[in-house]
Amino acid sequence: MAEKVVARNRKASHDYVLKEKYEAGLALMGSEIKSIRAGQVSLKEAYVRTNGHEAYLVNAHIAPYNQAGKDGHEPLRERKLLLHAKEIAELYDEVKRNGSTIVPLQIYLKKGRAKLEISVAKGKKKWDKRQDIAKRDAEREMARAMKHRD
Repeated sequence: MAEKVVARNRKASHDYVLKEKYEAGLALMGSEIKSIRAGQVSLKEAYVRTNGHEAYLVNAHIAPYNQAGKDGHEPLRERKLLLHAKEIAELYDEVKRNGSTIVPLQIYLKKGRAKLEISVAKGKKKWDKRQDIAKRDAEREMARAMKHRD
């Protein structure tokens, strides 16, 4: 069964140097999975917090599901991530040792279940961002020159 990407954090690769990536399940309420399937998710300000034993998705906005009524979910509540204990320990050590952060990259549906792709990341400085932009522009110019040459 194919994966359907529901939401992406586009600014993640712009603001951070991404290192290793992990796939995590999400512990959700019924109204939350319905909102995710409808594509009403934002990962803009979201991050992952861990205490060495558990990991949580913080500040991810999952819009309230209209048909849920008054028993729906709170849009910005913390959601527990389902990871192996070894993975959580690795993430915790990386954050403590290197001062990295854990950034959510995308939410997608895999075999009917919501999955979150997360990455250990280090914040970029302003000059790093400028270098990336200059490199991208140079590649674009080279591609344009090759295209006109043919």
